[in-house]
Amino acid sequence: MTLVVALAWLGLAAGAPPLPAQDADMGITEAETRNPPTPGRLHAVEEAAAGAGWGSVVLPLRTAALQAFAQQRFIAADAWFHLYSWAALFSMPEKLYVPAWTASVGRSGLQYPGLGEYSPSDGLLGADVSPAMQTWLVENAAFSEEFFSNLNELDYVPRVLATLEGLHRRNPDKFARYSSLCLAIALVYDVPPPPTWPHYQVSQESLPRKLPNPAEPFEWLTREDALGHTFHHLTRLRAGELKFVVDMAAPLPELQWSVATVHCQLDQLEDAYNMIAYRKDRIAANQMTWPGGPYTLQAILSQGGICVDQAYFATEVGKARGVPTLFFAGSGQDGRHAWFGYLDGTGKWRLDAGRYAEQRLVTGAALDPQTWRPISDHELQFLSERFRALPSFAESRVQLEFAIDFLRAGNGMLAAKAARSAVNFERRNLDAWQILLEANSRQGLSAAAQEGVMKEAALAFMPNYPDLVLYFENLVCNSLRGRGERSLAEYEERGIAERLKGHRDDLAVMQAGSILARSLALDPVAQQIATYNAILAQFGHGAGTTFFDQIVLGFAEHLSGLHMKAQAREAVERAREVLEVQPGTQISGEFDKLLERLHD
Repeated sequence: MTLVVALAWLGLAAGAPPLPAQDADMGITEAETRNPPTPGRLHAVEEAAAGAGWGSVVLPLRTAALQAFAQQRFIAADAWFHLYSWAALFSMPEKLYVPAWTASVGRSGLQYPGLGEYSPSDGLLGADVSPAMQTWLVENAAFSEEFFSNLNELDYVPRVLATLEGLHRRNPDKFARYSSLCLAIALVYDVPPPPTWPHYQVSQESLPRKLPNPAEPFEWLTREDALGHTFHHLTRLRAGELKFVVDMAAPLPELQWSVATVHCQLDQLEDAYNMIAYRKDRIAANQMTWPGGPYTLQAILSQGGICVDQAYFATEVGKARGVPTLFFAGSGQDGRHAWFGYLDGTGKWRLDAGRYAEQRLVTGAALDPQTWRPISDHELQFLSERFRALPSFAESRVQLEFAIDFLRAGNGMLAAKAARSAVNFERRNLDAWQILLEANSRQGLSAAAQEGVMKEAALAFMPNYPDLVLYFENLVCNSLRGRGERSLAEYEERGIAERLKGHRDDLAVMQAGSILARSLALDPVAQQIATYNAILAQFGHGAGTTFFDQIVLGFAEHLSGLHMKAQAREAVERAREVLEVQPGTQISGEFDKLLERLHD
């Protein structure tokens, strides 16, 4: 999103350089900025950049954007701002960008082989972007909006630009027609996928985790779309949806086989999940990993599988037909399960295909292929609502862009004003709330006043986004603790967890886990055990695998590490009783394994 793009190269990131001091004399008048840049002006900017470099036009274009914004000509301001953003991006030295990007990856917690192993060149980010590509980018307002709205701090920009360059050079006309698809490919294929993608229950030998050359899926998908074989018209989907099409784990020959063999219509896509015979014998033998041999769609169909294989098969079948799909894994009362989601024919996300209601499953985890991180609950809801296509969000996005730029320039007052306008236009603009809090902090707003804004933000996301409500309410608790109100903070934390109980037990358990983690860090052991018992009594009755994972397992291992295995076994046995674990279930087996380890 614009927020994190700005953090990456417009100066908020630690150590980022100031804007270049040199500037070309562009002769942009205030009257001119009342409207978007004309073709003549765009050409003049390109000529100046060709002569003196893109860095020479950064300041004049920023000034023009600020003038348009000050005149409340927000459509014009947006266009000038994107032109300024392209100039800043193209003129960023790789030696400054790559360390900042590497730091962002480190902060994200992503750690796997091949990620972050890049050496910067001595050039600029735009050095290898051809003049033809640069011209196309800066002169296409719709693509600029899509590009800067989707790019984030974990995207490796040199590879993103190189992929766009390669696809454009291959076929400029097709690139223009399928530009959103090109952007989706560029955003997903910029770094290698993690070894646990699409799920960890298959070996690297059976399923090599390797994305193809970007040109291969592009040519195949565009050809399938032209032939009418895709269930969605790919030119009508945005990059934020298409990234869930191009994240194909199955090789193209398997996808081609799927198109020829699997005959499920879009409104019956869940049938693809049910096509895979369920292997109860593997469950009985506790064989949760694919038993061997190539993990192909053909093999899964012929041999059958368990829920992860059913979900994988269905997601790949959908992608082969141009359908955005998501692979979900979640925990229920008695065990774990995998299902899938997809964008249906009405443009709505159906997120429960293959999900068993009787298991009382909580919201599952799915990966965002752009970042290879889990997609949050609220982001899934945002996807379903598609509110980012609304005019109100466009207005909000423009206000946010300038709030970030004001903040970068050190003007907290103007940043707060623009951020406030952003949330007034669209209350669901999460980035705008975060920038508003940061701008208020820069101005020295009191902790109590900031807590009022945090509570306002929590109310803005009620009742549809409980994870965001939890996020902002916990910010309030942290602020209270920071100003010495520890008892009140703890009271509020427990109240939050209690309100979530029965409605979102997974979030209630997560909140309880935070309370326990703080006790483990700060309290003596006797108090830690008391905290664990209180959480068990409050949230454990009838709870399931999520509670075991986040509370019981961690606490038992903590006591074991303190050489208190007897107390750890007692804590586990108490939890088994309170959770009312039924014999023969997956969770019963996990309790047994944990107790065995604690007897060693």
